[in-house]
Amino acid sequence: MKISVLKERRPGETRVAATPETVKKLVALGHTVTIESGAGTVAGFPDPAFTDAGAAIASGAAAAAAGADIVFKVRRPEPAEIAALPEGAALIALMEPFAYAAEEVAALNARKIAGLSMEFTPRITRAQSMDALSSQSNLAGYRAVIEGAQIYGRAMPMMMTAAGTVAPAKVFVMGAGVAGLQAIATARRLGAVVTANDVRPAAKEQVASLGAKFIAVEDDEFKAAETSGGYAKEMSAEYQAKQAALTASHIAKQDIVITTALIPGRPAPVLITEEMVKSMKPGSVIIDMAVSQGGNCPLSTADEIVDVGGVKVAGFSNLPARLPADSSSLYAKNLLAFLPLITAEGGALNLDTDDEIVKAMLLTRGGSTVSERLK
Repeated sequence: MKISVLKERRPGETRVAATPETVKKLVALGHTVTIESGAGTVAGFPDPAFTDAGAAIASGAAAAAAGADIVFKVRRPEPAEIAALPEGAALIALMEPFAYAAEEVAALNARKIAGLSMEFTPRITRAQSMDALSSQSNLAGYRAVIEGAQIYGRAMPMMMTAAGTVAPAKVFVMGAGVAGLQAIATARRLGAVVTANDVRPAAKEQVASLGAKFIAVEDDEFKAAETSGGYAKEMSAEYQAKQAALTASHIAKQDIVITTALIPGRPAPVLITEEMVKSMKPGSVIIDMAVSQGGNCPLSTADEIVDVGGVKVAGFSNLPARLPADSSSLYAKNLLAFLPLITAEGGALNLDTDDEIVKAMLLTRGGSTVSERLK
């Protein structure tokens, strides 16, 4: 197959969908790889590194994608990029399916693009190596703590000196999914006193295993608050009110708060109200990781730091892009792990498969929308 890797064009996107390491493996499998010139430069992978690995370099999206069986991208293409894709090609990317406008879906179908969304990778054991949401969330959780520590501007661990003792920072992580657990682990490594919450009962043991204290209203609704796929359910208004009361009393004492709560396909739930923000000490920091879906705090603004009475509310919409080399490397390996599922004997593209992973990820094909979730 011919595999093309296009340069990312969305503002602030520094990642690339292949690395010299994965290109070398793709070539060894018999595939032809073309990289759009400059696609990996910001991530630390210049064009010569790709050519040394066996890839060809082409200038511009149209030239790079010409004749491709499969196109790899990090983010979903904009309409102008879709126009450059070969008719009938397969496109694999973080497609942000719930953010798609009708005209974007129509553009994919007009060119009979087989669009596969990495976000829809099922959370099953066999698909763990392909789970791009997890690989990127891990790095996002780490980076959220680093950003929070930088904005906080004080020491994170306890320090005892002849001049006096510096108290450790208090970090509260709201949501203990992949990003939250990595945030907990990172804050603990930096010496902070860490607390965390989550609506999923299984998270309590995970939080404790990382040395943090679990904070939650543990009633009957809490005990049933997880889907069979391992995601958090949306909680009732009554539970949210009880949890908010507990959070309000706890959050006023914190130095850094990191919010991670997201529900696929829905606006992010509000976890921190304006009143809670104003109850925090001047110099405190909130990192809202859900800002791209409306935010867990109504005061957060995408890619800005808002000062609310001395409390800094930061909304970073693309934290993995702040670690482009590592996030690109992990994402490229996710794609490499997925590729055999759509490769027939002899190396040809094969989307005619009953594989549950492929079926879950397929959005459009042959001019039609095939994903029930996207419909």
